[in-house]
Amino acid sequence: MVTSVPSPSENITVDFTLLEDGTPSYSVTQGETPVIQPSTLGFEFENQSALMNGLEITGTDTGSDDETWEMPWGEQRTVRNRYNELVVHLQEKEAPNRPLDIYFRAYNDGVAFRYHFPEQQGVDTLIITDEKTQFSLAGDHTCWWQPGDWDIYEHLYNTSSFTKIDAIAKRDHPDLNSSYIPENAVNTPITMRTADGLHLSFHEAALVDYAGMTLRIDPENLRMESGLVGSDRLGYKVKRGLPFSTPWRTIQISEDAAGLIESKLIVNLNEPNKLGDISWFTPMKYVGIWWEMHLGISTWDMEGTQDMSTYTTDQVTGSKHGATTENAKKYIDFASENGIKGLLVEGWNTGWDHWIGFEDREGVFDFITSYPDYDIEEVVRYGREKGVELIMHHETSAAPRTYEQQMDTAYALMQSLGIHSVKSGYVGPIIPKGEYHHGQWMVNHYNNAAIKAADYQIAINAHEPIKATGLRRTYPNMIAREGLRGQEFNAWASDGGNPPEHLPIIAFTRMLSGPIDFTPGVFNIKMEPYKEGNQVNTTLAHQLALYVVIYSPVQMAADLPESYEGQPAFQFIRDVGVDWEQTKVLNGEIGDFVTIAREERETGSWFVGGITDEEARTITVNFDFLEAEPEYIATLYRDGADAHWDDNPTSIEIERIEANSSTELPIELAPGGGFAISLMKQ
Repeated sequence: MVTSVPSPSENITVDFTLLEDGTPSYSVTQGETPVIQPSTLGFEFENQSALMNGLEITGTDTGSDDETWEMPWGEQRTVRNRYNELVVHLQEKEAPNRPLDIYFRAYNDGVAFRYHFPEQQGVDTLIITDEKTQFSLAGDHTCWWQPGDWDIYEHLYNTSSFTKIDAIAKRDHPDLNSSYIPENAVNTPITMRTADGLHLSFHEAALVDYAGMTLRIDPENLRMESGLVGSDRLGYKVKRGLPFSTPWRTIQISEDAAGLIESKLIVNLNEPNKLGDISWFTPMKYVGIWWEMHLGISTWDMEGTQDMSTYTTDQVTGSKHGATTENAKKYIDFASENGIKGLLVEGWNTGWDHWIGFEDREGVFDFITSYPDYDIEEVVRYGREKGVELIMHHETSAAPRTYEQQMDTAYALMQSLGIHSVKSGYVGPIIPKGEYHHGQWMVNHYNNAAIKAADYQIAINAHEPIKATGLRRTYPNMIAREGLRGQEFNAWASDGGNPPEHLPIIAFTRMLSGPIDFTPGVFNIKMEPYKEGNQVNTTLAHQLALYVVIYSPVQMAADLPESYEGQPAFQFIRDVGVDWEQTKVLNGEIGDFVTIAREERETGSWFVGGITDEEARTITVNFDFLEAEPEYIATLYRDGADAHWDDNPTSIEIERIEANSSTELPIELAPGGGFAISLMKQ
């Protein structure tokens, strides 16, 4: 017997059935096309037999919802959440007759399902040793993937057929501070394109009190199976009190690549806002004492013992402490003069001489004690006078127990100073040993830190994080995450940095999970005279486009203030918005190119960004997303005729034209290039 649930438009259908031995199985079709072939579901436990077969259906429920909710900040103001739901109630035929419910939701842009464990007689806690959720593919699809690393997401994405995925080959990366790849699995999101052009992305939503999910690769059977991140310290994957529900397992489905970006499936599967009014957080652009450390100009620690140019642990010559009161004021002056509202200061607190590469990292940072050359109260006062808000920095050195002991004190200090956002960091192997960044214990730490921060009206931008799973809807103080190979790899990675195709892949993979703190806007592409042999592998116009293409409510102007002096192209960074009324993905192909247009909230101004990989190409922008009546002044920043990401990356042309909803504009993109457009109503 097959029980089905179609999407509201009936373009997608989920079918559920029990196999002859009582094993739960589901499949997914789009129209007549198989998306997921019959795939089984189940669990393995500690101190209990597996729950995988011998089940019977005791009942089913169906329902639907169609609501519209508002993002307090985001890619668009309003989001429609429309789906049909099927709940299958299962129970073992024989003792102990354990129950299991499976919730399926069918959306017009994909499907999701989750497990619910009801109360069980005589059992109050379940210890899961593995989740056996299968995803059987209908073909050997082209995949964009990174290895199922339990500790970090800072690998480059790879492009291959499904059967050629080899995560084991990605072990022992020399530039990663922590990495553990136990098996041939991938992290999510993993994005695929079928031979017929259908686009799929596999991920999870509402990851709460559960281990992060990787997907094990079975090339012979064209199958993926959930592989939960474990704990060597505790010896299991998940421990939960009954009753509880797992995170949603998600499959976004689109006829084209652009539809994956426009999908709001992940946020829709999360609970509504639990924080209420968060007007104390304002989306902003910011500058920071950060890039200069990656260039080797200054150090995080006042002692000058660790330099990103050399990774030395001896006294660094020629470098100086970056986080001084004087230097912070210089950045504040620059930000104020250019309408930038935030300043990030890294290396402000004591302990930086003993954080990276040391085993005894617990208790190193206390998050309230400034170095003697940094007066935090004076910096805050000066910033307030200039209209620039300080962004706090809390590097935990992957010692979360130390951080947890001091959170209230640290957040109270921020609250007393009127600081409303913090960039947190978790560099290195987790202490206690045997825990991983993506296991249940750390998932709870990341989430609980954000929940506690909300009590102090503080927003979190987490680095070295657990992946985003749409919880920003429930806790909208979760404003951004790193969780990818960022800009800093261009400054010191041993493999030459991020290739030109990196961000045209990121837009269709990592960005599907949530906002990214990528730190764009490097103008000194060759990093002269600081980093011989390193560079950003894009053109200058590509860097401008990232403010539109890569979404975040906090966007950094990452380069040194002096790199922006006398640069007409910096006007785009001054002008570009960070909070959007609506978003339109105009075109794109994964790993090749993408063009996105966003309308700024309140002003009605539009901004467009387009980027390409190492291939030159011509993109035609159709401005039919504009209102019909007004004319707009469009300022176009595009690659110069001789631009090239390596040979001539800073060649850029700027021109102003009039545009309206009927305008079509062909734009030539250089290899590794891009373009950015600001559109202001006349």
